[in-house]
Amino acid sequence: MRILGRTSLIAVPLLLSLASVAYAADVLIADAKSSPESLTVAPGGVVIVGSASTPFVYKLAPQATTAEKFIDVSSEGPGTFFFGMLADPANKTLWTCQLTPVAGATPPRRHTALRSFDLQTAAPKIRWDLPGDNTVCNDFAFGPDRALYITDTANAKVYRLAAGSSTPELFIENPALRGIDGITFLDGTLYVNSVSASKIFRIPITGGKAGEPVEITLDQPIKGPDGMRSANGRLFVAENGAGKISAIKIDGDKGTVTVLKDGLHTPTGIQPAGDTLWFTERATGKVMSMPMPK
Repeated sequence: MRILGRTSLIAVPLLLSLASVAYAADVLIADAKSSPESLTVAPGGVVIVGSASTPFVYKLAPQATTAEKFIDVSSEGPGTFFFGMLADPANKTLWTCQLTPVAGATPPRRHTALRSFDLQTAAPKIRWDLPGDNTVCNDFAFGPDRALYITDTANAKVYRLAAGSSTPELFIENPALRGIDGITFLDGTLYVNSVSASKIFRIPITGGKAGEPVEITLDQPIKGPDGMRSANGRLFVAENGAGKISAIKIDGDKGTVTVLKDGLHTPTGIQPAGDTLWFTERATGKVMSMPMPK
C-alpha cells in the first residue's frame, strides 16, 4: 500500500502446482482509475485482484484480456475498497482486506476488516473488524503453522489467526514496524517490510511468540516496499516509491537486491505463480506479468 492519507511458505507450493501461465500480460482492470492494489492466483491460473478505488474485486481468467467483477461490497458504505488478496485453495477461500473511510473524520480515518469469501462463488465467510479507531488491514501470509498473519499498517501490528479460528489475536506490536505492509514466510522465517521506512525486517519466532524485529541490511536501497511474496529462495518485492519489481536474496541478516523491472508506475501487488511473476501497476489500472527469473 502506498501511504497517501500482499506469500507464504504454505501458499507458494500450492501456487507452484497451478497451471503454468508463462506469458507476458498487460491487462487493464476496468479502467485506468481502478487502482489494482493486491493480487493473488487461484487454481487454474485465475488471477484475482482487488481495487483500491472501488468496492470491487476482479477475476482474470487465463489468457483473458478483460477482467470480470467477482466481489461487490458497494453496500458497505461510501469509499469502501480493498487491499490484500490471498487465495487459500485448501479451504476454497479468498482472504481480503476491506477498508471503509470514517465519514467526516478529520484527520482522515479508516475502519478495516479481515474478510474471507468462497473462492469459487464469492459467498461471504469470515468477517473480523480490526480493533481501533483507525486501522489499515493491508496484507497477510500463511505460516508453517497454517495460521494467517495479518498486517495493520496504521498501528505497527501483526495479528495471528490460528487455523480453524475465526478471531485473530495480536501477535506483535512494535514501533520499529511503523508503516508495516508486505508480509511473507521464506524458508519458515517471517519477513515484513515497512512502506514508509523502506526497510525489510525479520521477525524471530520462538515457541510461537514473536521476538524483536531484526532489520535486514540491504546492499542497495529500496523505496516504498509494498506487496512482498516469496518463491525459489528469494523475496519478491513491489517498490511503489521507486517503480520497480525487485528480488532479494537473504543471507543471515543481509540481503542482496536485484532489480527485475523498473520504469513502472506505482507497482503495489506481487505474486509468484509457477513460472510467472504477476504484479499490479496501481497508477495505470493494470495487472502485468513477466517470466519468473531463473
